[in-house]
Amino acid sequence: MRGFTLLELLVVLFIMVLGFSMVGINLSSGNDATTLKAATGDIVSALRYARGQALMSHQNAAVTIDLAENSYTVSGRDKVYPISKAIAVTVVTAQNELDGKGLANLRFFPDGSSTGGRITLEQGKSAWEININWLTGQIKLDDTDASQ
Repeated sequence: MRGFTLLELLVVLFIMVLGFSMVGINLSSGNDATTLKAATGDIVSALRYARGQALMSHQNAAVTIDLAENSYTVSGRDKVYPISKAIAVTVVTAQNELDGKGLANLRFFPDGSSTGGRITLEQGKSAWEININWLTGQIKLDDTDASQ
């Protein structure tokens, strides 16, 4: 009977360790993209919730983004939702919805319309853009290239 030598087994184990380390590197590099996508999805959910609240309660509802603290709040809720400090957030909204201290409101009205605007979240070379239509209040999510 012929078996494997110790040297052959060590070579095979070395190749397996190299393979698993490459998989680990690829998985860890996706964490930034996952964090960015999760934060974007959370903000989209908050915006849709606020729009739904405005329609159901027949009262204005808003999502307030604190650019200084990288966080946001939803009207009617006391909780402050943090956004990772590694994510750069920019907001374009109506002038009267900016307070000059880093707070920006995206307001939804009972008829379904909104102040409209755009939220851009960037991390490294990845970016997501959330567009809010002022007439319909529709929220649209776009994957963009931050290097442009």
